[in-house]
Amino acid sequence: MELLQRIRIVMINTSDSGNIGAAARAMKTMGVSDLVLVAPKEFPTAKATARASGAADLLHQARVVETLDEAIADCQMVFGTSARMRTIPWPLMSPREATQLVLNEPEGADIAVVFGREDAGLNNEELRRCHYHICIPGNEAYSVLNVAAAVQVICYEMRMAALSQAAASSGQAQASDKPVMPLEITDWDEPLVSAEDMERFMKHFEETLLDIGFFDPNNPKQLMTRARRLFMRTRMDRLEMNLMRGVLSTVQKRIKENDR
Repeated sequence: MELLQRIRIVMINTSDSGNIGAAARAMKTMGVSDLVLVAPKEFPTAKATARASGAADLLHQARVVETLDEAIADCQMVFGTSARMRTIPWPLMSPREATQLVLNEPEGADIAVVFGREDAGLNNEELRRCHYHICIPGNEAYSVLNVAAAVQVICYEMRMAALSQAAASSGQAQASDKPVMPLEITDWDEPLVSAEDMERFMKHFEETLLDIGFFDPNNPKQLMTRARRLFMRTRMDRLEMNLMRGVLSTVQKRIKENDR
């Protein structure tokens, strides 16, 4: 299914290679195959291969990178798996709600789901790289999930969404199987920007705020975090980002002219 081919599972600083193998097995059972590992503590290992069982091929083709930015650079939508943002609120949803956003994505858009460390999850900087946060609504008395189990839950929901989409496309969906109606227009005129482009824009935006004296790096408060939340929620396309960067460049040019 085309949707599942666009889902990327990203695991950060995994300390137990067995969890990597178990995650690969969880992915393969649901038809998801794109695995990226960010600075794993140990990989490859025989333990990972053993835990992967029949999914060793996913381990062999997995990419290993040093940073989260490398892992998500070409993705247009990024989900972070976390119970909450530790500084200011961020758009939070269940795995099932997240699949509805995925169904709204334009054809060809790549989607990353990021999983953090076994003991500490994702840090604040990593969470800020994500458009949305996913929280698996477990038992309130004990809601701690093994990372591979969390990968299984997310991949299952993505597969169910893909099956519903395929059934709807073929006219075979029953009333109870029909996906929720899209929240946004899916036939967009320009590609949405990638995570890499968004990072360039945010740096440009911060530089411009510094140039006009609006942002004080010695007393930042939550200004850039709130600005990032705003722009991540907006989901700019390529032309919209070019427009915004053109405005920022013009502002910087005028400041330099005034200084002269």
